Amino acid sequence: MQRFLNEYRFGMREIETKLSILREDFEHAHAYNPIEHVSSRLKTMDSIAEKADRKGLEPSIAAIRESILDIAGVRVTCSFVTDAYRLFELLVRQDDITVREVKDYIANPKDNGYKSLHAIVEVPVFLSTGPVQVPVEVQFRTIAMDFWASLEHKIYYKYDKQVPGRLTDSLRDAALTAAELDDRMERLHRELHGERPAPVAPLQLLARGDGGPTAA
Repeated sequence: MQRFLNEYRFGMREIETKLSILREDFEHAHAYNPIEHVSSRLKTMDSIAEKADRKGLEPSIAAIRESILDIAGVRVTCSFVTDAYRLFELLVRQDDITVREVKDYIANPKDNGYKSLHAIVEVPVFLSTGPVQVPVEVQFRTIAMDFWASLEHKIYYKYDKQVPGRLTDSLRDAALTAAELDDRMERLHRELHGERPAPVAPLQLLARGDGGPTAA
């Protein structure tokens, strides 16, 4: 099991390294850093087993490998919405990245107000036994989105997911406020630094074959 988890740990490191290179190169080329913060997490075996049980999977590594794609996760926090899309584009256009799935909750927020861009990408990891393709979930969001999601998670944890209606209504209102803040800060940024080429929307990027074979 440790060997199995190591594959995902190494895949996570590969994505973190790619993002670190993009951040440093972008800063040198454009005198601007699009990444505020990068964090990562690896599911525990207990968490993996619980998810496998919820999905009705047989308790085998093969079944888990095929059906649970978010064992390794990387979160990229950006200043602006355009940065989230641009970093997604720069990452998935790399030759060794394969896109398994994309969910654009920025363009299409969840009912509770949640906004973030989720992508499952596969990256090759070269082990002593040979190369393996490892799926990693990468989330791109703004600082405002990240703050909202952190608060929402704490509230749902406190109430064991049975959140009173008044709080869910307040969370939706807060999500709208966060979106307005993102729009306002983006406009201020454009006034200071001028217009930048708009990044390609994720599903348009994948539809024309630039970032991998599949999207959701």
